[in-house]
Amino acid sequence: MEQIDADVGNVFEKIDSWVDGFFKILPNLGIALVVLAAFWLLSKLVASFVRKAGKRRGRDNLGEVGAALIKWALIIVGVMLSITIVAPSITPADLFAGLGIGSVAIGFAFKDILQNLLAGVLILLRQPFEVGDQIVSGGHEGTVERIETRATLIKTYDGRRVVIPNSDIYTDAVTVNTAFDQRRSQYDVQVGCNDSLEDAKDTMLAAVRGCEGVLEDPAPEALPWAIADSGNNIRLRWWTKPDRASVVYTFAQVIEAVKTALDEKGIDMPYPTQVVLFHDQTEETDGDRSRHREGWPARPDGENPKPLRIADGLNGGQQP
Repeated sequence: MEQIDADVGNVFEKIDSWVDGFFKILPNLGIALVVLAAFWLLSKLVASFVRKAGKRRGRDNLGEVGAALIKWALIIVGVMLSITIVAPSITPADLFAGLGIGSVAIGFAFKDILQNLLAGVLILLRQPFEVGDQIVSGGHEGTVERIETRATLIKTYDGRRVVIPNSDIYTDAVTVNTAFDQRRSQYDVQVGCNDSLEDAKDTMLAAVRGCEGVLEDPAPEALPWAIADSGNNIRLRWWTKPDRASVVYTFAQVIEAVKTALDEKGIDMPYPTQVVLFHDQTEETDGDRSRHREGWPARPDGENPKPLRIADGLNGGQQP
């Protein structure tokens, strides 16, 4: 078995060279730490300035996002400069080349996160809606609580929070219910065929105008809309404030007021009716479709209605 001799002297030489190298780069290391600290302080100051500028312009969320992006950009630049100071053999071009390759790898690994980040920045810049607006997106409806870099948070009307990725909001259709100062609601009311449309319209409009929350301008409208099976339809339209609470409570008041006013005026509001005739299964004609009386009940005096085929002479004149 061969004996292995350890070269202890070579080991100490390596350690000694490392120590000498450390002391040689120690001044550069100190300068690099100072540069890094300077960039960190600069990033804090710039981020604070951007954040305050956003607040002054009423763009708090945009200020927060912009401050975070600028802060990390300055910190990354400071780290790259510190590396070039500690290791002069590494040039800024080498760092940028490595950063480019790393960016591609990071882009593939964090595709969804970066996509949401970019969408969030575009939403904050274009500002299609703001915090406090009531929106509908992806089947969710509620009040915007916060717009972050990754997602938009909304509070639903039943007190739940929904987190919607910014990429979904930016690529899909979004309805902003509070984008304007007014919002229109409508409801179809059916009145009797023999009732006057003018009287019905006047009655409903008077009832709507007396409801709290209905705006005078634009004025409410009552439009004859359809001649239906059970009556005539009148489409009632009115305007309110755009928020959900105003729309819902005013809608309920309008329905109650219109129903009460039409009842007091004696205007009929017909309900769909359906008549079902059952064939009497106890007669001697049961099973003979040519002699059925089409559902009319048998009369006690025996004077039963004649089937159509007998009445038209299509069955040889035979009586049931």
